[in-house]
Amino acid sequence: MLRQVARRLMSNMPENTVYGGPKPQSPSRRVTLTHLRQKHRRGEPITVVTAYDYPSAVHIDSAGIDVCLVGDSAAMVVHGHDTTLPISIDQMLVHCRAVARGASRPLLVGDLPFGSYESSSSQAVDTAVRFLKEGGMDAIKLEGGAPSRITAAKAIVEAGIAVMGHVGLTPQAISVLGGFRPQGKTVTSAVKVVETALALQEAGCFSVVLECVPAPVAAAATSALQIPTIGIGAGQFCSGQVLVYHDLLGMLQHPHHAKVTPKFCKQFGHVGDAINKALSEYKQEVENRSFPGAAHTPYRISANDVDGFLNELQKMGLNEAATAAAAAAENVETAGRPSEDTC
Repeated sequence: MLRQVARRLMSNMPENTVYGGPKPQSPSRRVTLTHLRQKHRRGEPITVVTAYDYPSAVHIDSAGIDVCLVGDSAAMVVHGHDTTLPISIDQMLVHCRAVARGASRPLLVGDLPFGSYESSSSQAVDTAVRFLKEGGMDAIKLEGGAPSRITAAKAIVEAGIAVMGHVGLTPQAISVLGGFRPQGKTVTSAVKVVETALALQEAGCFSVVLECVPAPVAAAATSALQIPTIGIGAGQFCSGQVLVYHDLLGMLQHPHHAKVTPKFCKQFGHVGDAINKALSEYKQEVENRSFPGAAHTPYRISANDVDGFLNELQKMGLNEAATAAAAAAENVETAGRPSEDTC
């Protein structure tokens, strides 16, 4: 007994851990794959939000969202492209690092962009490694279920990196899909969705996104798999749901975003309207010179220093500048005086 106490006192490692971790989860700690598996086993829905920058990551973190996906949809939502194809690895890594700085709780998943993992398993592993080492991600996501994608997923998992799969509508494949078209609407297509999801599970993926497939197909895939499914435009029978931060907040009002915002997205807020209203009010107050007023002009210079400053300006021959400074000082002083009606 004394030997056990002495051994415990000589170590700062918590009991019942291996090399000090992982430690039991609490709401303030990083979500892990173990946490997601536990939720899945209990039948608790998993919440996922796609985001691209520090401010949105902070909001996602404080809301207690389980997973934050840094999606290649940044190409469309942030950079204004019509597809996800143009975004590069380096651009994605900038978004990943920004999100990682803002989100301390959710599991962070980085989307491998088009052209960064298709050539070979070696290329796929190299790109995935960069997302963890340089981007601060916990896991990566890749699209599709072609044999080469399955091989890439397996190689990345074998390299020690967690992988989320993605089937159904895979935006990186719009060239062969003929546009952003829902999948699984025929018997052959529906079976392919389920088969592809199973193949990704076999390759070692910890989860699979099901995008734009009919609810019965998503339900079948969810039932057939032992890993969580994350639905987006796939009905309520998935293990969890994902939406893009800007879409669910109703943030974007520009015609370009109206064009790319999907039909399945519910707007849980109307932030875009509030943004437009605030910008209009700002423009109006600047134009009528009511902003900034005294309340937003906090920095003061003493009367003695004002007099000295005016003298120096006059010595420099800047009489008009001295007059302008004197008028501003008088205006600030007048604005700061209590009104005669003030008790």
